Amino acid sequence: MEDQLTLSPVAYYEGPLTEKFGLPRQSGLVPEIEGTLVFTPPYRMREAFRGMEGFSHLWLIWGFSKNHTWSPTVRPPRLGGNERLGVFATRAPFRPNPLGLSLVELVEIKDGGVKGLLLVVRGADLMSGTPIYDIKPYIPYADCHPDAAAGFTAQT
Repeated sequence: MEDQLTLSPVAYYEGPLTEKFGLPRQSGLVPEIEGTLVFTPPYRMREAFRGMEGFSHLWLIWGFSKNHTWSPTVRPPRLGGNERLGVFATRAPFRPNPLGLSLVELVEIKDGGVKGLLLVVRGADLMSGTPIYDIKPYIPYADCHPDAAAGFTAQT
């Protein structure tokens, strides 16, 4: 049985980087990058943000708008591009479902006038125009595991 899921963006990211070349490989690598989440009309209601001001970081679930192919193996840049690993063992953008996950710092929730409430965030690894499908608060006790194994990323 094949299940299908239709997603609609709740917001779009507006930021300084307009091409995929030059984007940071991971969120948080360039914490100075600041951008804004602009919500689509059905989600511009103030109630949807109630309680968010108490969080310093957010998870963004977003879509790779420029990648439409996938590969079962990829060459991670962290390994110099010389070794192939399974796509599910990496964070490569060439995924079966073009979804990304980024952790960003919440800088401000502000009134954007006709655009509704805006979230100003830092440290995104996103291209301007990237569709955002969901937002979840980062919860340190549940999301942080300092003793977790880092796999091949610990090699360099």
